[in-house]
Amino acid sequence: MASGEVETHCYNKGCGKKFLPSENGPEACIHHPGEPVFHDAYKGWSCCKKRTTDFTEFLNMRGCTKGLHSNEKPAEKPKPQVSNKTNQDVVHVEPPKQRQPIEPPTKRPSESDPVVRLPVTVGSSLKSALENLTITPSQDQNDEQVSNEVTEGTQCKNRGCQKSYMGEQSDYEKCQFHPGQAVFHEGMKFWSCCERRTSDFTNFLEQEGCTTGAHLWLVKEDDTKKLVDCRYDWHQTTSHVVLSVYCKLSQPDVSFIETNRVLLNVDITFNQSKNKFKKTFLLEGVIDPTKSSMTMLGSKCEIKLKKGEACSWRKFELPLKTSKAESQENNVDH
Repeated sequence: MASGEVETHCYNKGCGKKFLPSENGPEACIHHPGEPVFHDAYKGWSCCKKRTTDFTEFLNMRGCTKGLHSNEKPAEKPKPQVSNKTNQDVVHVEPPKQRQPIEPPTKRPSESDPVVRLPVTVGSSLKSALENLTITPSQDQNDEQVSNEVTEGTQCKNRGCQKSYMGEQSDYEKCQFHPGQAVFHEGMKFWSCCERRTSDFTNFLEQEGCTTGAHLWLVKEDDTKKLVDCRYDWHQTTSHVVLSVYCKLSQPDVSFIETNRVLLNVDITFNQSKNKFKKTFLLEGVIDPTKSSMTMLGSKCEIKLKKGEACSWRKFELPLKTSKAESQENNVDH
């Protein structure tokens, strides 16, 4: 030890000993040149693989590298600056973003817009059935005569009315009937004019009419004698609504479908031109007539309507506003 030498503290990590400058050599200090590592409760140094969960053991962990002692105190890491804001500091608050105005719903097209006829495709099942038909000679006109006189026991022709003609007093009774059409959809049965749904067919037949008017004892001998009620059903996909009208041997040459964006006119002649199904549907949704069509099959006609909007329909048709009034006027005329 040289005279006047003073011991100096070593600041190497893991050493912490005091040394004399004259005794400082390449292997005098045993220390950790790396940084402390704390991970998942384990403690150690980045320069070696030693790990421990005890903090005291970590502090006493022997160095892994030999070298010179160092009396230079390591520089402290800069501390994050803390802003000394006072109540007088101005705080800039960004104004809230302006909300986009809600667009009003699209106006529903008018049901009085011009209609167009849909293209018709005849399926192979209907083609073969029509080709196999045997043409029968027409019956003599005298074989079937319709009398204009109402006989007792004649049942009222209005849908849903169960009354029969019992004499002149029956003409003064009010008829309670359904002006709409029978609808069978997903196991439910109801009339399009009032939509009182039931799954039981007997209950459906016994449903009291929703409209009152005059009885209809006879049907005039004109084209209306061919009109019949066909069963129809509907289903929908993401892009289309499909109406199926169940009628056998439909006639493509005298049947047609007309529609605008919300109104559908169905006119189908079938059963060797003996019967006709004719009905106007006021659609719940909006369609694109230019991308709609009809396919005629052996036992039914499928009307495929392209949805104008990508949404689900709750039902196929809405009640026609004038259906009840027109039905009552027609019954009075009869």
